[in-house]
Amino acid sequence: QVQLVESGGGLVQAGGSLTLSCTASGRFFSSYSMGWFRQAPGKEREFVAAILWVGHMTYYSDSVKGRFTISKDNAKNTMYLQMGSVKPDDTGVYYCAARPNYAGNYDRHTDYPYWGQGTQVTASS
Repeated sequence: QVQLVESGGGLVQAGGSLTLSCTASGRFFSSYSMGWFRQAPGKEREFVAAILWVGHMTYYSDSVKGRFTISKDNAKNTMYLQMGSVKPDDTGVYYCAARPNYAGNYDRHTDYPYWGQGTQVTASS
């Protein structure tokens, strides 16, 4: 089992910045990838960004590309999401997730078996 714990959510003004963290523990392997997803009230959970645990490959949704940066600290088993130029549409519960690299697609939430509890991000206009 893999346990994921997010932190760093909160209230941010439009145009501001916020950094989320996600720390993994348990049976977490280098052959995994990790991702961030978000869910706004009444909407489907959507892909935000993903990163391979080995190497430097990163992936972003079109809605956050150029504004958000995903990164990791392998020594700390921690992934980050630096959110910049935040917009009110970025509001939602942000979840981190982990999956074996062979398991499906990086941008499909149903392919991730492990999830954190979520952290609320509210961007005010």
